[in-house]
Amino acid sequence: MFYKSIGILALCGGLAACDVVTHPVAVVGPSNTVYRGTATATLFEGGWFQVSNGPNTCQGRYSPGTMGTTTTFPVTCTNGLTGIGTATYQTALEGGGQITMQDGTQWQFIFGRRSLGL
Repeated sequence: MFYKSIGILALCGGLAACDVVTHPVAVVGPSNTVYRGTATATLFEGGWFQVSNGPNTCQGRYSPGTMGTTTTFPVTCTNGLTGIGTATYQTALEGGGQITMQDGTQWQFIFGRRSLGL
């Protein structure tokens, strides 16, 4: 019984550690300005991202998703710009889409390994 309890505790602890995932993000803004950062996602609560290019930082929160699903999220930047992003999960850890800022500009949003190539 003791060893069974230890096994259950180890399994629960291991699953809890897998609950949070961090992956790279890139956002391409006007004039091909690249913002780099990370997104941190939880299995059931969605996640948040933050990207930066020098003095300007943009961030947002998004809902959880699975392969093929699309999520919409608000974006706020320290330079005063705000926008709405839409991204599609190509896998559970990769995908991308567009951010439409309130000034009408379209920014590209990429998360996962593909973002490292920008």
